[in-house]
Amino acid sequence: MRSEANSNKRCSWVNLDDPLLVEYHDREWGVPVHSDSRHFEVLVLSGAEAGLNWSLVLKKREGYRRAFDSFDPEKVARYSDKQIRSLLADSQIIRNRMKIEAAVRNARVFLKIREDFGGFDSYCWRRVGGKPKLGRWKTTQQIPATSPESEALSKDLKQRGFSFVGPTVAYAYMQAAGLVNDHLISCFRHLKKLNKDTKQATKRKESNDHKSGN
Repeated sequence: MRSEANSNKRCSWVNLDDPLLVEYHDREWGVPVHSDSRHFEVLVLSGAEAGLNWSLVLKKREGYRRAFDSFDPEKVARYSDKQIRSLLADSQIIRNRMKIEAAVRNARVFLKIREDFGGFDSYCWRRVGGKPKLGRWKTTQQIPATSPESEALSKDLKQRGFSFVGPTVAYAYMQAAGLVNDHLISCFRHLKKLNKDTKQATKRKESNDHKSGN
């Protein structure tokens, strides 16, 4: 049983002076995602993070949600050159032409994958056997930047037409979308609470599948 002193211990990479990052770590990072729009959001933001840091991306997430139509891949896939130029002038997002253009192209590929596999959620979760892979890391330095699964996912996504999704970006996506649980074993989010989140996310997915007739 964890001691009271460890009940709220967090991963060492969390800057406690950054309330947005603390909230993200405590409520989102590593929680299994089963919504296609959320998968698309995490993919876009993981690509936007390349060469930067997640704290910066989090500060601009609301700007991204507004600029990218709440990460609706069907809408983003239809963005025109004029809309892309407008995004390049939007100070509320990361104004990198290659990343913005990649997000639009990736939306089109995302829709094709969704069509081929009956949902992007079905496509990505089969990469980890349908349940999160659990890390057993004691220090942040032990957490890998890539994995065999992220390398395979990156390779397949690239073959299908994705860009800005190298193995490192793919692994960051897998961590953020809960396909991988890389909370340190000392972190209060490592096992007990994430198991609960996994069960709740699975129930929501089953309920959505039932409603959609899948």
